[in-house]
Amino acid sequence: MVFSGIVIGLIACIAIGIFHPLVIYGEYHCGVRLWPCFLVAGIILCLLSLLVKQMILNATLGILAFCCFWSIHELFRQKKRVEKGWFPKKPHKASQDAGDEP
Repeated sequence: MVFSGIVIGLIACIAIGIFHPLVIYGEYHCGVRLWPCFLVAGIILCLLSLLVKQMILNATLGILAFCCFWSIHELFRQKKRVEKGWFPKKPHKASQDAGDEP
């Protein structure tokens, strides 16, 4: 029996499960300005995937790369979900809200 397909599928599910809250957390704390980090990480992971010969590690790097690329899209969708009120906005500091203090 060959289990590599099942292992790769499990890795894909785990990666999606990790990146979903990562996008929500990232948008909450940094906003959409986080997208270049996902782009750079995705490119690096793609390049690493091209260099690795071991199949499961190669596939894992590719899956993580494209999870990073998809996260760029999801950051902007998450911003819209926050604007609709589906997710909480990060509260501003009291000094920023008042506008009086330097």
